[in-house]
Amino acid sequence: MRGSRLAELAASFGGRVVGDGDLAVTGVAALADAGPGQLAFSTGGKHKKAAAASRAAALLVGEKDLDLARSDRPLWVVDDPQRTFTLVTAAFYPEPRLASGVHPTAVVDATARLDPEVAVGPYAVIGAGVELAAGVEIQAHAVVGAGCRLGADTVVFPHAVLYPGCELGARCRVHAGAVVGADGFGYVSRRDGHHKVPHVGRVIVGDDVEIGANTTIDRAALGVTRVGSGSKIDNLVQVGHNVELGRGVLLCSQAGIAGSSKLGDGVVLAGQAGVADHLELGDGVQVGAASAVVKSVPAGQVVSATVPAIEIGVWRRQAVLLGRLEELLLRLRELERRAGTTGREEGSNGE
Repeated sequence: MRGSRLAELAASFGGRVVGDGDLAVTGVAALADAGPGQLAFSTGGKHKKAAAASRAAALLVGEKDLDLARSDRPLWVVDDPQRTFTLVTAAFYPEPRLASGVHPTAVVDATARLDPEVAVGPYAVIGAGVELAAGVEIQAHAVVGAGCRLGADTVVFPHAVLYPGCELGARCRVHAGAVVGADGFGYVSRRDGHHKVPHVGRVIVGDDVEIGANTTIDRAALGVTRVGSGSKIDNLVQVGHNVELGRGVLLCSQAGIAGSSKLGDGVVLAGQAGVADHLELGDGVQVGAASAVVKSVPAGQVVSATVPAIEIGVWRRQAVLLGRLEELLLRLRELERRAGTTGREEGSNGE
């Protein structure tokens, strides 16, 4: 792919070239970092100034950015520059893959069924009855527990763990340190202690799901914890037991979902958002960063309960006032009583 002419790239990925289509493209880079032979992209708007100043040999742009044309730099014009750039980047820098076969140090149970095109890396462990489809890659020190089933071209990165009975669809990616199928946090608390609830369910993950590093998805107590196809889960996310995620869900870093909650298709949880147990978030709901969702949310709503960071002195003064709210409210009511407005004001605000 490196050294391809710009016109060849346009022929492969779509769009048209304005200027020198014979330019050899040696790589891709960000606007600020690009240099001779490199392609960068601009989505216009706030990036337009940076695009004009970039030293990139060529720019990938939309139709609205034709004014970025210069005599010394061609433009590759497409409908969706950002999406096209991701495809081109992947073509220039293909992800390294293990060669098919089982490394001599891997431990593979005799009852496991591995397609001939499967790759198993050093010190990986494949349990009894595991089924791995064509193109599956199990990297070094990963563990795939008994009875797991993985669809075609799924990749399990180093030190990830799939507990027994997990099912992953095709083209999934489970990053390093992720744990899928551990017991949920369930206990019956009595005076003599906390008694563990057995978790005998499993986890089922659809196609094209990405699970970030050190993320955990707990198995169901009974039944299934489910992740819908096309969902993308960031690093350090917690998905509790019996949770159900719809298709195309996005969970950002440090988000947490308590047991038995259901998220519809296309739900987005921003970083550190939390969802309490047994709730339902309808299709397309978006939850702002660091928000706590404590009741169900209808489809399509955008909710947030965050407190933006403010100057420390202002925060301290507000904290002092917060502690005096009850005192101030009593004083206000006394002033209203003396002014004879208490009844009207209370009637207007529902108190």
